[in-house]
Amino acid sequence: MRRNIRFQLFWLGSAASELGSTLTWLSYPLLVLALTGSPGQAGLIGAIELASGMVFALPAGVLVDRWDRRRVLLGTDLVRAATIASVALAAFTDGLTLAHLIAASIVNGAAGALFEPAHVASLRALVPREQLPSAYAQEQTRKHAAGLAGPPLGGLLFSVGRAVPFLVDAVTYLVSFVCVAFARVPRRPAEPAPRQSMFEGIAESARWMWDQRLLRAVCGLVLTANLAVNAIMIPLIVLVGSPVQVGAVMASLGIGGLLGAAISGWLTRLLPTGRLMLTGCWFLAIVLPLMALPLGTYWPAAILFVAGLVAPALNIALAVEVARTVPDHMQGRIQSLLNVATMGITPLAPLVGGVLTQYGGAVTAIIVLSCYLAVCCGIGTLSPTLRRTPALSAAHGKP
Repeated sequence: MRRNIRFQLFWLGSAASELGSTLTWLSYPLLVLALTGSPGQAGLIGAIELASGMVFALPAGVLVDRWDRRRVLLGTDLVRAATIASVALAAFTDGLTLAHLIAASIVNGAAGALFEPAHVASLRALVPREQLPSAYAQEQTRKHAAGLAGPPLGGLLFSVGRAVPFLVDAVTYLVSFVCVAFARVPRRPAEPAPRQSMFEGIAESARWMWDQRLLRAVCGLVLTANLAVNAIMIPLIVLVGSPVQVGAVMASLGIGGLLGAAISGWLTRLLPTGRLMLTGCWFLAIVLPLMALPLGTYWPAAILFVAGLVAPALNIALAVEVARTVPDHMQGRIQSLLNVATMGITPLAPLVGGVLTQYGGAVTAIIVLSCYLAVCCGIGTLSPTLRRTPALSAAHGKP
């Protein structure tokens, strides 16, 4: 992988962009809390950005399979850089409003809906088939390294000035732009897509997904579980306190993820995909409520570290199988459809977490969300497909 210079450049740009995104992932709710003092409104901003991504996801996948993927990546980087820079400028001049943040969230969500499937499809084009597991393991390392460095750095930069983390995020998008340009990302799918209307293109990808029985069951479990896992962020921020402390606690998730990426190969060989997903979700349902124990400000960091150990294996197993089995001309659509199928109700997560925290308190919110996650796992355990079906590749009769 080290000799694949194009992939490494591509990865470097993604790593810079991911770091910037984790800065503002923490800074957005901190900024809204500083402006309004309302956890509910802090959750609303996060919900709007996620909802925007969901609304644009399916048409974005069709467009990624039609358009020049390199231009999609470059264009969305520039759009997001300009959007985040406008937030930084407004925060610096004390002219920031809730309406401005809502507009920025919508634009960023739409741009991300185009960027993500184009990014995944381009990675497959840059990496030989036999190196895909290594490439996705390196991708998980990028995500969790950013998760390690981003929150504490975001909290520190926010304490220096409200505009600073947003300014740094804008710069990281420009770094990503340069790296994509020099990586010479392929412009078009290797297999030309048939001429279809947007509705026909979405319908074709939906039929392909529906035919994958195990994939359907996995998406159902992850869809419901993601609501609880993502909703816990707002009560966790309120529970911990200051921006610097929140950043330090969130960094533990990145440490756990880095170690989890190292053991992900062993975990994916140990359990078939369905049972691996069930085991991982049950593990989270058991450990996440322990954050509510009154054992000190930094106690949640230990829980997030342990939770971070299981996520990479779940992500890698699913990503590699999709990359190997989906035709190239459908990559954009399937990636967008997977995003909707696993994250479709996640836009409600920040809002649910914020409202539960505002009216019940942070501890109550964490316990309620953990109980909901346990119920989702219980329902998933009733599925014979998840309990008994072998790994995805074996289920399709592939070696």
